Amino acid sequence: MPGRPSAIKINLNEQTRMVLHGWIQRQKTPFGLVKRAQAILSLSQGHSFIATAKHVGLTERHVHSWARRFVEQGPAGLYNRPRSGRKPLFEPSVALYAVKLACEQPDQHGRSLSQWDCREIARQLVADGIVQAISAETVRRIFHYHHLKPWRHHLWLSPRVARDAAFASVVQEISTLYTRPLAAWEVVVSIDEKTNLQPRPRKAPTLPAQADKPIRLEHEYQRKGAVNLFAAFDTRSGHVSAAVASRKRQVEFIAFLKQLDREVVGKVTTIHVVLDNVSAQKGKQVQAWLVEHPRFVLHFLPTHCSWMNQVEQFFSLLQRKRLRFSDFTDTATLKERLLAFVQEWNRDAHPFNWSTQSVSKVMAKCHSPSSLVA
Repeated sequence: MPGRPSAIKINLNEQTRMVLHGWIQRQKTPFGLVKRAQAILSLSQGHSFIATAKHVGLTERHVHSWARRFVEQGPAGLYNRPRSGRKPLFEPSVALYAVKLACEQPDQHGRSLSQWDCREIARQLVADGIVQAISAETVRRIFHYHHLKPWRHHLWLSPRVARDAAFASVVQEISTLYTRPLAAWEVVVSIDEKTNLQPRPRKAPTLPAQADKPIRLEHEYQRKGAVNLFAAFDTRSGHVSAAVASRKRQVEFIAFLKQLDREVVGKVTTIHVVLDNVSAQKGKQVQAWLVEHPRFVLHFLPTHCSWMNQVEQFFSLLQRKRLRFSDFTDTATLKERLLAFVQEWNRDAHPFNWSTQSVSKVMAKCHSPSSLVA
């Protein structure tokens, strides 16, 4: 670079030079800090202030200023100094009171609200005489600083069964069934029912999508009864066996097991069945049928762990791809369309990924997980 050498001599040792080069190469380094590091490196090579300023895109005055600070403080002098910022409009007690409100139920303050939002908190601050006026956006900034989101909610379920060693054992058993290599004489299927599926025919025909127009679905519908879908998901192949019944009793469940018994090839001598704790699947009739068909081995999921039943993932796909518009003429049409969907799925069936880490994820949410899975 042309120009007279700089008056301030910048001498860098190897460690400082590596620090400056590291700032320049790191993608998350602030842009201004990169320019200052480049300026210092340029000056250390004997280039002038003018040439350095043109090269890095700073003014000559700024290069002088940063060079002096570097000589006095080293690399730390290249950082921006803290700024005081705008003077707060509200006392810290206002933010403290807003946080207190957010951490309490609205009913405690005589408000008939399910939960707070920023606008309601702002109104409450005024009503309680804390401030004369405050905007919802100011309240939002306060909550952002304190990592609070009182307008959101999360459902949780207190366990009805202890998350103890017995619970861990059942979870481990199900996970092992999903992940271990199977012998040629055994299969693992997940069984469940999707109940109360209604045809709900519309009072006007559903119109397909057109240019600039989505699918148009009549809002009003009629009720034409309901059906129940029984499904068994093969955890290794993804193949689904299904049946539709008007009711959901032991009789219908046994009929579905008979269908599954016919469909599973004879060389399979053990059919592991994973299913929920439903009374219809534990009744005397079912137990008597199982005694006569010993190749069926039932594995019941822990209470409130139905999400571990892999057929639920298939039901989720069914709901999204076939039942989002429940526009069927009658139950017979609904039945036919459900079974047609299963046939289409089986043409390209695939299993769902289930990792051996699933047990750890389940038990991590339980009390004293280290003592349960050790």
